[in-house]
Amino acid sequence: MGAGVPIRQGREERSPLRPPVRLHPEVRLHPEVRLPAPANLAALLKLAFDGGDLKTLWANRIARIESDPSDAAALMDLCNIEQILGDQASGLRRQKQALRQHRLYRSSWPAYNSLRVLAFMAPGDISANTPIEFLLQRSGAELYSLYVVPGQPLPDPLPDHDIAIVLASESDEVRPVMREIERLFPTWPCPVLNPPGQVMRLSRERMYRTLENVPGLVMPCTARIDRASFEKLGQGHAPVAQFLEDAAFPLIARPTGSHAGRGLAKLDDPGAILAYLRERPEAQFFLSRYVDYRSPDGLFRKYRIVWVDGRPYPVHMAIADQWKIWYLNANMASSAAKRAEEEHFMSAFDEDFARRHAATLAAMQERLGLEYAGVDCAELADGKLLVFEGDIALAVHDMDPPDVYPYKGPQMQKLFSAFYDMLQRKSASNLTPR
Repeated sequence: MGAGVPIRQGREERSPLRPPVRLHPEVRLHPEVRLPAPANLAALLKLAFDGGDLKTLWANRIARIESDPSDAAALMDLCNIEQILGDQASGLRRQKQALRQHRLYRSSWPAYNSLRVLAFMAPGDISANTPIEFLLQRSGAELYSLYVVPGQPLPDPLPDHDIAIVLASESDEVRPVMREIERLFPTWPCPVLNPPGQVMRLSRERMYRTLENVPGLVMPCTARIDRASFEKLGQGHAPVAQFLEDAAFPLIARPTGSHAGRGLAKLDDPGAILAYLRERPEAQFFLSRYVDYRSPDGLFRKYRIVWVDGRPYPVHMAIADQWKIWYLNANMASSAAKRAEEEHFMSAFDEDFARRHAATLAAMQERLGLEYAGVDCAELADGKLLVFEGDIALAVHDMDPPDVYPYKGPQMQKLFSAFYDMLQRKSASNLTPR
């Protein structure tokens, strides 16, 4: 059980069954709905992170499917396991099979308190939704995952729940899902966190406008460019200003829809564009100007911060000798000095980083208007914050080994507790006896 997470000891007695209650033209709630329960995604990711045996688990789920092709929970497990093992295409095929049978699932961990959370999810790969399992798996709350498919009616009935939250991350592929959630959002029968219209403002193009002129903040303009226009730029037949209002070389390019640094490159001149395109098959790309965020010691430092109900929390700090950083390539585990700096960042966050950037962080959160969201950012030499991107599905987890990162566990539990507290507090007026 996570430290500080409020719970009620023992499962409360459920109230007698009552007739389904219609609270929305398309929503029928019922206190008892039997749902498939896939394995906890956080537990699967932790098993893989620790080098555990996912192939035996995969074989077990294959056997279940061969015995019962309608086993939607086993199909969803295969979806996740195969993606973790690197076969995304097969995993997504399993997901389609599962969603043809069931679009609503429940958590498989023990639920021992009265909070029931419904998550609006989008079909797609593991990165398509907030990994809420890490946030809730020790809370005792019951989680219902509803996959929204445009044009398909909602499952009928839905389970009674006390609060809902949008977990579908902004992307081109997910936008039809977000529009469907937005249609349902205004009259949903309980509070819904992370309004879909606000989540969609986290796109790389729109977030720049959302945060424009926030004091103490730098976020370069990001624009889409199609392959033909990109080639013209590389051939010198079009000026950079035609595509980016605030840019000059060097530029940062990445394919649209890419994650974790895939296809991310720094282009120092037009010739670098043509060389880049020879290596990339995609039809569309994002462009932004490069900002040198090296610290005085020549190293690059990138911070991940999430807001929970308006308050910022540290997630990690990555330090590397190259500008293209994500946590796994920073080799934090091999450097005691880097980990000591990260520990200070996390443990002294409220008194140091958050206080130093208090006005900027508060203005960002107010503009974003989301109960749960995060950013990757850096500090510039002039003291301003440089924001790279924002999302509601940034990886927030407690998988790091405590013998190497003893300072991370308590900080993550603090964040997880804050997330649970927010859900409980915002749903308090909607709680019904169980």
